[in-house]
Amino acid sequence: MKYFISGLVNVETNLRIRSFPVAYYPIDYPFFGIDSSISGVGYNISMAAKTLGDEITLSTLIGKDNEADRIRHKLDESGISREYVFEMLDCTPVSIILYEPGDGGRRQIYCDLKNIQDMSIDAARVESAINAADLCVLCNTNFNRLLLPMAKAAGKTIATDVHVISNIYDPFNRDFMEYADILFLSDEDLPVRPEQFLFDLKNAYNAKIIAIGLGGDGVIFYERATDTITRLPACQIGGVANTVGAGDALFTAFNHYYLNGCSATEAMKRAEIFAALKIRHAGGGAGFPTEQQVQDIYTNYEFK
Repeated sequence: MKYFISGLVNVETNLRIRSFPVAYYPIDYPFFGIDSSISGVGYNISMAAKTLGDEITLSTLIGKDNEADRIRHKLDESGISREYVFEMLDCTPVSIILYEPGDGGRRQIYCDLKNIQDMSIDAARVESAINAADLCVLCNTNFNRLLLPMAKAAGKTIATDVHVISNIYDPFNRDFMEYADILFLSDEDLPVRPEQFLFDLKNAYNAKIIAIGLGGDGVIFYERATDTITRLPACQIGGVANTVGAGDALFTAFNHYYLNGCSATEAMKRAEIFAALKIRHAGGGAGFPTEQQVQDIYTNYEFK
């Protein structure tokens, strides 16, 4: 499967805290609790898909600073081409994530996008990559807006994750939801029950699959072909280190299995396992399991 992935790549710092809310103290010593690495939804999806055996082309925007040097080095180390990595920003985006230890998975993300939302990719420069792809993963950043109609006109399947929204007509994400064939989001800011929000989304947009991640409670998704809503519990295999990147893992693994012939339900079960294995590792861009590791769990795991 050939993926064209266009989305954010940034330098991410994870900080393990004692608990939320964070109490004031002048200094703390979280030994081996601070880690800085390359992440961002574009990088995370690329690494997850690559680990599952898919062929990926990554497009993103970076700066010309030291953080960009780290990104270039990591992409080279990971075997990801930099042909469509454009140095257009004043500074490279960075993020800081506070996370609580244990299986609760609570985290707080501070993402400094610099001036990336003011930029656009020259669509002509990536047209050949889009035309060569089986799936276009267009993350919800401003620089992808011009790529949505191009991918649709080329007859490509478009997948996107709009993350946290509370309005089905969210003005920032509406373009992405209108063009998506596969649409993912989180339940973190929903104004109604997930079932109702799914129902409203499926009536407003034409996506074939709409999935809402429920964190520790699993996932709920709508399949238009069968006009059904299915709810699956989270895969509980323990050993949670950090839930950052779990949504990217779920999204990527579902796309992989679904587009390789699994039913929506079977693809989502495998995606749940993939995400459960991933969050045993800290950092959004690390810890992605292989197909064989997923299958080893799937063979003996029973979803309720």
